[in-house]
Amino acid sequence: MTAEQLNVLTNKKVLVTGGAGFIGSNLIETLLNHNINVVCLDNFSTGKRKNIEPFLKNKNFKLVEGDIRNLEDCHKACSGVDFILHQAALGSVPRSIKDPITTNDVNVSGFLNMLVAARDAEVKRFVYAASSSTYGDHEALPKVEDVIGKPLSPYAITKYVNELYADIFHKTYGLNTIGLRYFNVFGRRQDPNGAYAAVIPKFVQQFIKHESPMINGDGSYSRDFTYIDNVVQMNLNAITTNNEKALNTVYNVAFGERTTLLELATLLKEYLSEFDKSIKDVEIKHRENRAGDIPHSLASIDKAKTLLNYQPKYNINTGLKEAVSWYWDNL
Repeated sequence: MTAEQLNVLTNKKVLVTGGAGFIGSNLIETLLNHNINVVCLDNFSTGKRKNIEPFLKNKNFKLVEGDIRNLEDCHKACSGVDFILHQAALGSVPRSIKDPITTNDVNVSGFLNMLVAARDAEVKRFVYAASSSTYGDHEALPKVEDVIGKPLSPYAITKYVNELYADIFHKTYGLNTIGLRYFNVFGRRQDPNGAYAAVIPKFVQQFIKHESPMINGDGSYSRDFTYIDNVVQMNLNAITTNNEKALNTVYNVAFGERTTLLELATLLKEYLSEFDKSIKDVEIKHRENRAGDIPHSLASIDKAKTLLNYQPKYNINTGLKEAVSWYWDNL
């Protein structure tokens, strides 16, 4: 965090919704490390209590256990807050295909509750987690913010609706918002367990157990994998920027390079072999492609660099090495 950002946030209060989750807990940790007052709102449906346990004794930290689907909980969490980093959501394309109603309740109704509570509390800025899934069936690469296709899943629809609501709340009520379209974020505290675990922690856990990771398709599908510290930097830039032109729009949050799933699995195998040589012998297997998956994803980060001074420091190699080291110590 820069000295300028610290000045903006000194004596201010930041609410992180979904703060017990992977991204939320990393945001809270960074803010608390710089003596910023933080409120965490979480219902622990997907977030983990262990992610915020180290913060509970910090005088600058307050936990509000509640649900964004409950407007009263949102108002309680927003009381006295200056900035909001809204991370609370139900992720996962497959989960949304299996249960579109709950995904919509959390991601759309819950999002609307948070916007209303932020407006009522006269919050200075509402920064929210958007998604690269919004690009849908638009095939051109790299993905540029103002050109999207039709959504390919219920999850993608909910994240696009978030952008529409944020835009309307600025135009109607004057609430300043910034949407951050995350591209395949990975890193410490990302959960490898559960039916909807992200690919990197899942593969890491399988390699450590000497189990073969299963790649959907032939492994040629590619993603713009984005290390958590790049995402933290972008969130901080978004809540502290004094550039009026940077507000009330959306940004890609990525590194700007793509890696195939086969390349990813091969890199993980290589880096984990440094801790356990026998991992080199674990076979990588394949299965059918998954419904709703976008074949390729690559972000243009020019807009974020220009308007929000985004300077991602971790590429896939440096990020994976950090993540693998953390998982080796914590799994």
